Amino acid sequence: MSFVIAAALIFGLSQNLATAQIRVDSEFGFWKIICETPPGASSEQCGMHQSVRDDSREELGLSITVLRPADRKGDLLRIQAPLGILLPTGIGLEIDGTNIGTAFFVRCFADGCWADVNVDEKLLNALKSGKTAIFKVFPTPEEGVGIPVDLEGFAQAYSKLS
Repeated sequence: MSFVIAAALIFGLSQNLATAQIRVDSEFGFWKIICETPPGASSEQCGMHQSVRDDSREELGLSITVLRPADRKGDLLRIQAPLGILLPTGIGLEIDGTNIGTAFFVRCFADGCWADVNVDEKLLNALKSGKTAIFKVFPTPEEGVGIPVDLEGFAQAYSKLS
């Protein structure tokens, strides 16, 4: 899948790919700032993005985005997980060995399912000061797989979101 299509799906533009104007604004460590103007919106919407895969199972990949919506009413952590994982268990999050909690799926599309979390001050501080986030998905009820996400560059990228 191309970067533009993946970014459009992360921003929720699956029906509007033809009108999506996505651009990579900058990169900080493992994080890219991507921006687009949604159809009908008067301002640009930007987010920080990183895609990762489990080293031992290529089919287990995640797209992690911190999205700053055009309405500027609060940031959103959006995790896109592959089809085929158990939805009721959600996605667990641990940062540097500390359990942060579980995010539950809100919708699925042809290429994966999304879990959305409002970014509060506690989560933001953990992400900004952390080294590694582990997102845990469950392909089967007995098998939880932790997928590491490097937080290098997170704080710098977050400070540059417009």
